[in-house]
Parts: sequence; C-alpha cells; structure tokens
Amino acid sequence: MMRIGIDVGGTNTDAALLGDAGEVLAAVKSPTTADVTSGVAGAITALGAADASAVMIGTTHFVNALVEASRLEPVAAVRLGLPATAALPPMVDWPARLREVVRGHDYLCHGGHEYDGTPISDLDPEELKRVAADIAARGLRSVAVSSVFSPVSGEFELRAAEILAAELGPEVHLSLSHEIGRIGLLARENATIVNAALRPLAERTVGAFEDALKTASIVAPLFLSQNDGTLMDLRQAQRYPVATFASGPTNSMRGAAYLSGLTDCAVVDIGGTTTDVGILVGGFPREATGEAELAGVRTNFRIPDVLSLGIGGGSLIAPDGSAGPRSVGYRLTEEALVFGGSTLTATDLAVAAGYAEIGDPSLVAHLDPRAALARIAERVAETVDRMRTSAAPLPVVAVGGGSILIPDGLPGFDEVHRPGHFAVANAVGAAIAQVGGEVDQVFSGARDAMLDEARDKAVSRAERAGARAGSVRIVEVEEIPLAYLPGGATRVRVKAVGDLDLEKINA
Repeated sequence: MMRIGIDVGGTNTDAALLGDAGEVLAAVKSPTTADVTSGVAGAITALGAADASAVMIGTTHFVNALVEASRLEPVAAVRLGLPATAALPPMVDWPARLREVVRGHDYLCHGGHEYDGTPISDLDPEELKRVAADIAARGLRSVAVSSVFSPVSGEFELRAAEILAAELGPEVHLSLSHEIGRIGLLARENATIVNAALRPLAERTVGAFEDALKTASIVAPLFLSQNDGTLMDLRQAQRYPVATFASGPTNSMRGAAYLSGLTDCAVVDIGGTTTDVGILVGGFPREATGEAELAGVRTNFRIPDVLSLGIGGGSLIAPDGSAGPRSVGYRLTEEALVFGGSTLTATDLAVAAGYAEIGDPSLVAHLDPRAALARIAERVAETVDRMRTSAAPLPVVAVGGGSILIPDGLPGFDEVHRPGHFAVANAVGAAIAQVGGEVDQVFSGARDAMLDEARDKAVSRAERAGARAGSVRIVEVEEIPLAYLPGGATRVRVKAVGDLDLEKINA
C-alpha cells in the first residue's frame, strides 16, 4: 500500500510518498500557496503517485485562524450546570480581542452531573427550547454544549443536542464537550467553543483538500492527522477541527522517530519561521500533562508537550546578530541573499558557514556567520534542556528544512542525529500515522477491573475509528487516585493505536 503524506505549513508544503515496505520513494518541498488547493495539488503531482492507496494531510489552518482571530464563527455557548457554575460565565478568561470575535451569546441552563454520574439537576427541555429560539433570533449558526462532568456521563449533552438540533435545524453546527475535552469544566468548555467557532472553516478547508486531490487526479481515501499522531477521516475533521491544532509538530516528531529509528529522544523541528522542540516516548510525542494554552485560551484536549522558539530558516538577522522572531516565511526564495534578494536571513548564515548548498553561495561569501550561528545553537540547546526531565543522556534528532542551522552537536548534547529525508520528516510522519482511541474517565471499584474496562473501551474506540482488528495495542496507561472523592474513585486514561484498515474504511 503506497501512502502520500502531506504537511501544509505556513512557509512550505511538504509531501512524501511511502512504498509498501514503508520506504520513502519520493519527497517534495514547495512554498505554500495562498490558496490551499493549488499548493497541495502541485505537491501531489510532483510526487508522481497517481495510484496511491491513501493520502494523509497535516495542516496548521485551524490554529492559525485562532491565533489571528480571523475566519472564526460567533458561537452560542450553552452550559448545563445550574444551580451550580453560575459564578464564572463561559469565556470568562479569554483574551478580550478573541472573545469579541467568538462570543455570540452565553446560556446557563439546568443539568450536569457529579463525579459519580449523579445529576446535579434535571435537564429542562422547555428551557432548552427557549434557548434555541433565542439562538435562532440572533442568527447564530455554531453552538457549543458543555455539561459538568460530561466525560463521566455525556447523557445530558446528548439529550440537549437532540433538542437543540430539532429546534434549530441541520444548518446549525453542534459541538459537545465530552467528545472534545477532558475532565475540567472551564478548559473543556473553552476547547468546545473554539471547536464550534472553527466548524465552518473546517468544512471549507476539507473541501479544498478534496478539490486538490481531484485536481491531481488522485482517487484515494483522504485523512487528516491529529494532535496525538493518529488519523481521522474527513467527516471527523469537519466535526472536530481542534483535534488538528498540533498536528504539525506531532507529524515531525513521529517522522523523526521513523526515519532515525529512535523511539526515545528529543526532536528539534526547525521550519521556515519557528523551531518546535518535543520529547518522544515510545515513538509517540509526550503529551502535555495539564491544560494547554492556545492564543491565550486555556484548553485541555490532547496536545503534545512542545516548546516553540521564534527561529527558522527564514528568520531575519538583526544588526547585533540575533535571529527572529520575524521571518520572511514563504518569500525566502525571493528575499534571502543567496537567492539574489536583499534580506539577511538565517539560511544565508548556514550557507556562508558551509552547512548547506542553497542558492548562490558566492552572494554570502563576505559574511562571518560564526557568532550568530553559535547563538542560535545555544538557544536551541537551552530549549531542549528545558524539556528534559532527568540528567540522563538524551539523543537529539534534528529535522525540518531549517535544521541546517544547527551543526552536528549542540552545547550539552553531543549526540545529534539528522536522518535521511530530514527536511520532509513532517510529511513522512503524516504518511505513517495510525488510528487511535482514547479513554479519559473517572472509575470506581477494583483497580484491575477499572483498568480492564478502560483498556477495552480504548481498543473498541480505535477499531471503530478505522483500526484493523488485531493490530491495536495499548501505548499509554495513566491512573490518578482521586483521594478527595469517596468510593475509591480513580481517573484513568488509556490510549490505544492500531494500523489503518482501508478495507474497513472503504466498506
């Protein structure tokens, strides 16, 4: 089965073709275009893989929209929890600029559960019908429904969604928090509101990807990669765009593990604008343990633990030799000195130092890049050091087109690997992505029985998502006893992954 992996970044669109045995048959790196379709279609056409069995895409479209506070839909935020939760309304801790764009209206309604599934108050259908009438009157088309402890029991969110859908019609998008976030009401509610605000953009973006495949004459299933390195189909991508927020760094880390053969290491992914540093554990990115902040909004959905640095191949070099955070981005081939431009970039320094042969080296022969490149290496090493959890030796894998900026060793890290096809590791990571299922729930009872139930649920969810039966394995188990709750309550999180079953997908 030949797979195409594509990563659409802010600077470059990378593509890789993997053969039946998992070998990299072809790779392409091209500047990202303003319109998604032509850039992706061009990358696929350049690979020459019309008979590919599947196409996997990672994209930064949705997180960029949130950061820029653009292309977002106003949201009706419906919270089920009265008489509790009234002190802090939805979006209470959002940045003002983003809240002005996204906040349509807030609705506090009865419902919600305690940690053990006991209702806080009964759901009031008439109350929800009045809410639906007000949503319709305001012309809002995206609705986020959040209920207290919905990861324990999603019953009230599902019932509320039925009532709202019946009143508002199929044109209105509904996002339910128990399908998106973890335990923790405000952060889960924030993630759900962000998801609802992105739903219309998700439909347009997915449509653009489908058009790109048609333009390239590719007839194959299309998948998008998620934050945890697993895949989702197009319908899931349209419903849960927040699940793709960190797919870029995740794909790079998974690709780094695959290309280097290392499963436990630090990964330094240097692109055109930023450097992302993460840790691989067992071949998968180490996940953030708590809440993740995106564009100033606290969320708690699955996201890798990544530190970002404003240094990339297109970074502007200041008169004092410092690099970034401003970058020429996709204009690198027009503005960098080695391409005949007039802007001094980090790529120019790497070429002057002999780290890479790009453009015309004679145009930067007059530069002395040693001090500036040493500062870049020091800043990257400091970022890696912040990510390590022990003093044990930690191998580093450098990937991304901008990784030419760092030499074969970093201060404090003598072992730096740069595998073959390092420049398109993100596209390779997308191509090798598997299908996953996760459970994050509060259980009560005997420990073994709780863990067995959680494992079974995670495996079942992975198989329902398209994993081949028999290929699913448990890759992560976490249990946290909740001593402040009675009945031996324990929060259990289990993650399972398996190989994609195209026969199941095509059935």
